[in-house]
Amino acid sequence: MKFTVNRNLFLDNLNNVMHAISSRATIPILSGIKLNLSEDELLLTGSDTDISIEIKIPVSEDLTVGSTGSIVLPARFFSEIIRRLPGKEFSLEVKESFQTQIISENSEFTINGLDANNYPRLPEIPDESSFVISGKTFREIINETQFAVATQESRLVLTGVHFTFSPDKIHAVATDSHRLSSRALALENGPQSKTDLIIPGKSLLELARIIGETNPEIRVCPGENQVLFEIGNILFYSRLLEGSYPDTERLIPTDSTTTVEFDLMELSSALDRASLLTHAGRNNVVDLTLDVDKQIAKLSGESAEIGNVEEDVGFKKLTGKNLKISFNPDYLRDALKASVTDSVVMSFTQPLRPFTVNPDKSDIDFVQLITPVRTF
Repeated sequence: MKFTVNRNLFLDNLNNVMHAISSRATIPILSGIKLNLSEDELLLTGSDTDISIEIKIPVSEDLTVGSTGSIVLPARFFSEIIRRLPGKEFSLEVKESFQTQIISENSEFTINGLDANNYPRLPEIPDESSFVISGKTFREIINETQFAVATQESRLVLTGVHFTFSPDKIHAVATDSHRLSSRALALENGPQSKTDLIIPGKSLLELARIIGETNPEIRVCPGENQVLFEIGNILFYSRLLEGSYPDTERLIPTDSTTTVEFDLMELSSALDRASLLTHAGRNNVVDLTLDVDKQIAKLSGESAEIGNVEEDVGFKKLTGKNLKISFNPDYLRDALKASVTDSVVMSFTQPLRPFTVNPDKSDIDFVQLITPVRTF
């Protein structure tokens, strides 16, 4: 195998493939990147079994073919070498015993490769039930739910986001049993029939990074235990989580006894200050006291080792019954970061019952649920 390629073009694509490389690969060959060169294109493939990424670079004036073939190269070293090469282009040639020579201007590297025939094959996923979604919409719904997935694998299904795609809507739910985020957005060309997928949170995080700030068209191809996302010249495969996702709709309260509307930035800043001390303590808990009679909202926290903090927080509206509730400030901080409006409405029922955080606009289908902390 031999080719010459524009270094920046190659590096941009290589960086995307690196999203699928794990530093703790269970199969040694998966710590490498597979290069497969035909007369028409160069394929770059990376995988960690959970995520697989394949990128096609077509032959052009930026990529010229000397001879076809394939090789697997150590991903970390290979990417660092390409990143540091001096020239605008480089040539790569596979020689005897899979030794691979990389040349750019006065710089020459020789690294040991592996037989590409031993690299696992990517799954074949039919596209009969595929549909298209905008990258902006998909990245938005990932960012507004993925943070709430479970990090412990005791309930594996909760480490993923549950997506329901229908012809005109996409609905995503994530929960770690302490908090929940549920978001729905309109779809223009959804699947003909309802499609349910539970996609690992880690896969979605990498997918959102690849989508970036652009708005590419994404083709979603659901399979039996894998899902394929086609983004331009990128094929992104993710395994699906098996099992039944819990019925989260019944967890969300339908009424409330106390409601308060906060300016997002004002509440976020007050919460940051209140949690400065609680993070240093053994119990990371902040109290919110709502006095409807006196029209006061107060955040407070304490650390036995350092001291305590108390702050009155401005609000736009406070109605219902007086209430004091304790919660993990990190959960509320994450909820506020994901919020899509400048104000949020928090609704409560009882001090030990979960409360909700909603946008101040009723036409936005976005609810976040946080379980309080028992402090007595």
